[in-house]
Amino acid sequence: MTRTDADAHARSLAARYRLGEPAAEQLGVLLGLLVEDPHAPTAIRDRRRAVDDHLADSLVALEVPEVRVAERLVDLGAGAGLPGLPLAIALPQTRVTLVESSGRKCEFIERAVAACGIGNADVVHARAEAWPGGRGSFDVATARALATLDVVVEYAAPLLVAGGTLVAWRGRRDPAEEAAAARAAAIVGLEPGVVIAVTPYAGARHRHLHLMSKVMETPQRFPRRPGMARKRPLSGFSRS
Repeated sequence: MTRTDADAHARSLAARYRLGEPAAEQLGVLLGLLVEDPHAPTAIRDRRRAVDDHLADSLVALEVPEVRVAERLVDLGAGAGLPGLPLAIALPQTRVTLVESSGRKCEFIERAVAACGIGNADVVHARAEAWPGGRGSFDVATARALATLDVVVEYAAPLLVAGGTLVAWRGRRDPAEEAAAARAAAIVGLEPGVVIAVTPYAGARHRHLHLMSKVMETPQRFPRRPGMARKRPLSGFSRS
């Protein structure tokens, strides 16, 4: 696919979600950075694949009503700025905070924010479990390709307000992983909700968004110190 065709594909993606011309232009700039910047922390350099795997897969979260109306959204383990930057472009009324532990990746995200003219995005260089300033601050937390679902639950819960929503990107459904996540959720104040089958682009298979709601306050002992969520997942954690 030529560059022109790929850019047209990106514009059709913006039209799919009724984002308007300014957003379409910003998505085009972001697409160019992701595939052309040698320091972009992604292995995908084909423009059409980048539209699908980066932009479309990020913007599919707009199918979640809670995302559409969020005032404050936090993207955990933002990596190359996905899904946080496409969502910030699509939702200019939402304050989007991208949390990333790698300084190199944060530098790229900050360059992308400036190049795309995104005025509603902030970048935090920190591990999600080592950022007390974000506690109880967000309506929505997103996590894409970050960790197992039970670990994502522990990262997200302390950052959400009561009634807030975790949106986690997953592939093929795994009953054992979902059961482990439900056990972890019960400990940190979340409750599993619907699992939405999504098709971000033609040919995508086994894509799901897992939603969880914050139904009670997260105990103050969470988050645990950095690394513990992966080393001792809550799905096997004792309440004592």
